[in-house]
Amino acid sequence: MTEEVVVVKRNTWQREAVRDALASNEGFVSAQSLHAGLRDHGSPIGLATVYRALSDLASEGEADSLQSPEGEALYRACSTRHHHHLICRRCGLTVEIAADDVEQWARRVAAEHGFTDARHVVDVFGLCASCSRLPADGPEDAVPEAQD
Repeated sequence: MTEEVVVVKRNTWQREAVRDALASNEGFVSAQSLHAGLRDHGSPIGLATVYRALSDLASEGEADSLQSPEGEALYRACSTRHHHHLICRRCGLTVEIAADDVEQWARRVAAEHGFTDARHVVDVFGLCASCSRLPADGPEDAVPEAQD
């Protein structure tokens, strides 16, 4: 029998500051942008600490992460229950959604191929209602960072 080792991260003031800053952004944000916002508000937290805290929050399910078209990791505070996202390609608006059909499909396909304990991530990119009404004069496939 193998024992599972659970590592509990200390809840430091730096981690709390990153968690709070992330929660104050409505969409996805990069570690560098989040760090700049913290610094602009007088925080002495270093960029490496921000990266570490965001990685930990994502690993623990308190933050979602995705990769921008340029390959940069972007983060967003999220609920801890399993969910999926609708993400606007133009403004970054993100809506958490349930997707029961996807859950059933993922379990069925995994089982058909002999997989167990299958996990998945589903992000659906499109244009939100507001952005759909705007003229198509810019790069619509760039998920922008939240403004400070």
